[in-house]
Amino acid sequence: MSDDQELTGPVTQTRRALLTGAGAVGAAVVLAACGGEDSGDGSAPTSGGPAVPSSGDAGGGDRQGAQSLARTADVPVGGGVVLAAEGVVITQPSAGEFKGFDPICTHQGCPVTNVDGGTINCTCHGSKFSIADGSVKAGPATKPLAPKDVKVTGDQISFA
Repeated sequence: MSDDQELTGPVTQTRRALLTGAGAVGAAVVLAACGGEDSGDGSAPTSGGPAVPSSGDAGGGDRQGAQSLARTADVPVGGGVVLAAEGVVITQPSAGEFKGFDPICTHQGCPVTNVDGGTINCTCHGSKFSIADGSVKAGPATKPLAPKDVKVTGDQISFA
């Protein structure tokens, strides 16, 4: 039996008929979501979701500065933490001094993996970078890690 044939029972349909029906339902849902009554006051229809204040950053702009990355207690003195999801390595070369660096090795673009022994380490090819200024301590990398500005507010570290 081919995909074009349909059995004559109320429960059995071909795959094509089932997909056609599902596509029609999906299109109807999309069209219904796009439609709606015009309020006549020139305002756009709302989605029914939570209200967003008209002032401030409602979904764009630089949100990195508003989000806490880590607590100061999370970053050991003489060491650091790799926050890959946040796109930063935070180090504390001396007590109370916090530095931020790009977490991508300058040798071949591998992510750095850890901070140990006073260096930020890339295990792909063995490059090591200073926790104080991102400079190369051991190659094959020849360029330092790019700095990222971080700030400390209370016990929270965030992008500056």
